[in-house]
Amino acid sequence: MKYDYITLRERPGIKETAAEWFSSKWGVPKEAYLECMEDYLSGKTEYGWYLCLDGDKIVGGMGVIENDFHERKDLAPNVCAVYTEESYRGQGIAGKLLDMVVDDLRSKGISPVYLITDHTGFYERYGWEFFCMVQGSDPEPSRMYIHK
Repeated sequence: MKYDYITLRERPGIKETAAEWFSSKWGVPKEAYLECMEDYLSGKTEYGWYLCLDGDKIVGGMGVIENDFHERKDLAPNVCAVYTEESYRGQGIAGKLLDMVVDDLRSKGISPVYLITDHTGFYERYGWEFFCMVQGSDPEPSRMYIHK
């Protein structure tokens, strides 16, 4: 299958659709995504938004923000909102997007990058390493990963 992997800056016209898509997956208000996307599109930040498209349909995506709702403000930036549509999983889409994020940020002098997750074994396949436990918005601490 041939998919298109893009940054939102490459297709700014799909900003509304992307914000809706992320909101529907994570239950975070669309306006929160739009605000972050606008900062990226306007050049206010280099923390971007990355998408996998099957034609015009968004089938995977993730963003980069300062802090993904955890107490360790010194660990930034954070990959957030990692999601691949269920019927598209197992094809390496998330891995390709993760590599894209790391390469894009590194090209801008931004490294390391962090993310929080409750997955074990997934991110290690793409060069991420467990870093520490952090307290997020959940009662239980979350796993913090780093990519250098």
